[in-house]
Amino acid sequence: MIAALETAMSQVPYSMAYDAREALLKDGLNALTAQHYAACEPYRRIIDGYWKGATNAQSVDAVPYLPVSLFKTQKLMSVAPEAVRVTLTSSGTTGQAVSRIFMDAEASSIQQRALASSLMHVLGKKRLPMLVIDTDAVFKDPRYMSARGAGVLGIMRYGRNHAFALTPNLQPDFDAVRAFLDDVNGEPFFMFGFTYLVWINFYEQFRDAGLDLSNGILIHSGGWKKMIERAVDNIQFRSALGQAFKLKKIHNFYGMVEQIGSILLEGPDGLLYPPNFSDVIIRDPVTWEVAPNGTPGVVQTVSLLPHSYPGHSLLTEDLGVIETVDAGINGWMGKGVRIIGRVPKAELRGCSDVIAAAA
Repeated sequence: MIAALETAMSQVPYSMAYDAREALLKDGLNALTAQHYAACEPYRRIIDGYWKGATNAQSVDAVPYLPVSLFKTQKLMSVAPEAVRVTLTSSGTTGQAVSRIFMDAEASSIQQRALASSLMHVLGKKRLPMLVIDTDAVFKDPRYMSARGAGVLGIMRYGRNHAFALTPNLQPDFDAVRAFLDDVNGEPFFMFGFTYLVWINFYEQFRDAGLDLSNGILIHSGGWKKMIERAVDNIQFRSALGQAFKLKKIHNFYGMVEQIGSILLEGPDGLLYPPNFSDVIIRDPVTWEVAPNGTPGVVQTVSLLPHSYPGHSLLTEDLGVIETVDAGINGWMGKGVRIIGRVPKAELRGCSDVIAAAA
């Protein structure tokens, strides 16, 4: 593990101020660029051809980046094929190309440690009883097993005494939910689900059931396109769950399989914050220059986690805006980001869902 990552992870998660973080990230990202340049021939060709061989950036925003779509067409790894422990794939509709991310044992261990650190920041250090806003068929039935099933399994390791709120046909399982709440008996518990399932299959079905979820901590992600179709934004989402269930501790997150383990987690102000070992840059979609804070653009994410593949600096297919820096609310530091949506047709000209289980 590179020294910069050890330093970042030794701090309280999401606590590093922008200036200190940038200095640490610059050194760590340059080390990763050099590592992948030496070990991954396709990456080396890209750096030599598009980036003129640049491997020692003078600032974080000057670190060479790859378009995230490249992982759908290229086999990018910086370890020997026999060292690969697992190959992660992104979600995709039938016939659509998916990203392939190659993880060796070290990279998998780093990813799990980093994700645990991020989640424990809001869950605490003890594993809590867990209510999964999904069906257990999502990973038991091959018809369901996908990035969603892998995501559920990946998050389940951070809870215990798991219960499932939905039946295999995604109908509400009132008996299972009430039995779970009886068992926790007023103690804190953990809830996880993909955003659209939380709203459509849980909120809309359970809102009149008289459930008291005031001791719950909900972590959710994904499916905002379906939420937009229902004219529900994050503010409405939080308000509705609070009114229906007395649920106040709600944390959305943004992540992708191409930077597995690095999640932007929702802070107390409703914005998304990168962990200490990561950051967000917003780029103008025409010039690709760094956009000023407060100006929307294409999201670039950097992370010190990717050791087995060159995914440490990626231009995503999402639009976002940096709304605050070092606000310090309840100790949350760094950039506060809002994700606006997808780049139209997810097509980035001029440049070449989901937590997944890594074990």
